[in-house]
Amino acid sequence: MTKPRWDVFFEETVRALFISGARILDIGAGLRVDAVRGNVVDPKNEWIKPLLEKLDYKVMDLVDTYHPDIVGDVMAIPLPDNQFDVITCLAVLEHVSRPWDAAKEMYRVLKPGGSLLLYVPFLFPFHAMPGYYTDYFRYTDEGIRSLLGQFINIKIEPVRGPVETLVHFLPKWFGENVVHAAARWLDSRRASSGKQTAGYYAVARKPV
Repeated sequence: MTKPRWDVFFEETVRALFISGARILDIGAGLRVDAVRGNVVDPKNEWIKPLLEKLDYKVMDLVDTYHPDIVGDVMAIPLPDNQFDVITCLAVLEHVSRPWDAAKEMYRVLKPGGSLLLYVPFLFPFHAMPGYYTDYFRYTDEGIRSLLGQFINIKIEPVRGPVETLVHFLPKWFGENVVHAAARWLDSRRASSGKQTAGYYAVARKPV
């Protein structure tokens, strides 16, 4: 099956940004590639692991439960300015009470010319983890552009069309691969503005 455009966007962005010697900060371990420094590993992202061998890759999380390299709050990152070439912040900002402060902090610790790779949900189920994080926000593409107002070269990619997004709300036993595939086919056959979507990837750059 052909990869959906959002997976292509993610892979092309990661390969372009994760160049040899780059300093990477993965906030919340959203890349899901290191069982030692994260609570979930996603087999689909195995292709990223060889890239990390040539990088200075650090994980930051709010608590030390999953053994991050840095324990810190994205709203007050405990690091000096201009430290990283790339920050990834995937499926984190919905759990942050002041995401505008988080955006300012990520901007601050990026080097001039550095890039931020973001994923945020829009039409997506509530998914707090009691005792670890709650679930505050959802984001439109206009909201992302507002949040990243200091950045330049913002590119945004919707994740899932409206029919497949609806399937994502159904019970897990209903959302088998064949159902998702059928929903994706239906989405491909209708005109869509990209506004009714499960979420968005975004990449943006800090000016030099």
